[in-house]
Amino acid sequence: MKIYAVRLTEGMDLKIEIQKIVEEKQIKAGIILSSVGCISKARFRVADGVSVKGIEKNLEILSLNGTLSQKGIHLHISFSDLDGISFGGHLVEGNIINTTCELVIGILEDYKFDRWMDSNTGYEELVIETQES
Repeated sequence: MKIYAVRLTEGMDLKIEIQKIVEEKQIKAGIILSSVGCISKARFRVADGVSVKGIEKNLEILSLNGTLSQKGIHLHISFSDLDGISFGGHLVEGNIINTTCELVIGILEDYKFDRWMDSNTGYEELVIETQES
């Protein structure tokens, strides 16, 4: 596994920056290993698979996890507010970095992640392929 680490800075959109990294580094199969930082604006899709919530206040990033590929990224994020209350969901565009986000990505060289439409779920779901070393 290769590791790519980067510090994102104020005003950057978390999802857009991750998508740029996947494209620039030509990541065929990746995972988020670590993400700590804070944001000034949050947007996430909740469990109904449709509704998007937005919050415009300073929040801590508690976790970010999921898969990365050329065919798309699937990430979930959790935050906490000034009272320590936690919430989160599916990462969408519009999560704006406040001061910093320290992001570490693992690149799985022996795998390729793809996404195919699954008629059972109605979503493009992860397909995992192994690559010859």
